[in-house]
Amino acid sequence: MRNRRLRLLLGAALSPALVLAGFGACGSDATDDGGGAASAASGTGASGTASGAGASTGSGGGLDFDAGTGGAPVNPDAACASSSAEATLTKKPIDIVFVVDNSGSMGDDIEFVQTNINANFASIIDQSGIDYRVIVVAAHGAYEPGDSICIAAPLSTTTCTPVPDAPGINDPIFFQYSVEVASHDSLCMLMDTFAGAVPDDFGLAQMGWSQWLRDDAFKMFVEISDDGANCQGLYNDGNNVASGNAMALQFDADLLALAPEQFGDLSERNYIWHSIIGMSANTPASDAWLPADPVQTGTCNSGVDPGTGYQALSILTGGLRFPLCEHASYDAVFQAIAQGVIDGAKIECDFPVPEAPAGETIDIDSVTVQYTPGGGGNPETYKQVAGPGFCEAGAFYIENETIVLCPEACAVVQADDEAKMLVLFDCEIDPT
Repeated sequence: MRNRRLRLLLGAALSPALVLAGFGACGSDATDDGGGAASAASGTGASGTASGAGASTGSGGGLDFDAGTGGAPVNPDAACASSSAEATLTKKPIDIVFVVDNSGSMGDDIEFVQTNINANFASIIDQSGIDYRVIVVAAHGAYEPGDSICIAAPLSTTTCTPVPDAPGINDPIFFQYSVEVASHDSLCMLMDTFAGAVPDDFGLAQMGWSQWLRDDAFKMFVEISDDGANCQGLYNDGNNVASGNAMALQFDADLLALAPEQFGDLSERNYIWHSIIGMSANTPASDAWLPADPVQTGTCNSGVDPGTGYQALSILTGGLRFPLCEHASYDAVFQAIAQGVIDGAKIECDFPVPEAPAGETIDIDSVTVQYTPGGGGNPETYKQVAGPGFCEAGAFYIENETIVLCPEACAVVQADDEAKMLVLFDCEIDPT
């Protein structure tokens, strides 16, 4: 049996990348049997190039495959091999759902929202290389008159000059479920339109806006309203802290029950709620209210109500809160939310078992994973278990030729932006 080592580095500036790393033969010059450098890309705006022994992607992250002999701990500098390996490193995609109040007091606010969704939100996320999708739940049209919203190119396919009859759907990046959202009914409208019980104005989503969600994507909601919540006797924040907290818990429970495969469960929510609402401003006004900050009961200049229920949802899920009235700060607001999307995009906790070099077979039972904290410290070896039903702390399993970190190990790695991991395995030379 020939011992081999694969090193997988997960760095601080991770972005989707497909890397082909070449290796030199043991005891020979480090040349690439595959014919030189190779590069490929996976996801928007991401790429990587590697060649030669121990090649890796650019600064801050990527994949670095080394091979060699010897026991643990592994010495990557002693690595050698006679072939190449290929793997994919991706971040979890994100679906972003904007729900916009179309009531008569929102015209000026919607104008600034339209401008900043492209200029200071989508463009920032797009440049990050994250796989994102924007879904707007609000009436399509002109903000004046009508208090409706038109999302322009490049996010959509229209310039909004003039405003077209229907939204400029731009599959797979932008979708709009056109429906009138009144002052107090954002939450009820989200629930009623999820599966199409209340149809959209243009028949673009017969199964509701849920048909545009992706099962593997993290969900982010952005509430935009100058009012509070009070609809159908279901969700009423009462413009006070206690009622707002109770309402947030009720909506959270209903949302999780509606589609746990999309939104998660109480043990691990798969969504976050940001609020741009009629609440009072922080100091300075461009600064977000953070989850650790209490619910604010004051309003900004043109705010009708402080949206205590929306605030409580943001606190519950770890989201940000901003005053709707501070138009001069909208660039900073949307930039902060965009940065939250980028920071919140987590690494997928699975990666493929590499292909064996020519003439060799990987001994699957020999695979182990070694995690080293980014801030230093002793490496921890994760053991292989038989499957997800056998998961425990510090473990992984292999399924369909994919290495999958167990939930506790996954949480540790995702919380460590500079984590380093070694995937160790043995190869057998095929008798031919």
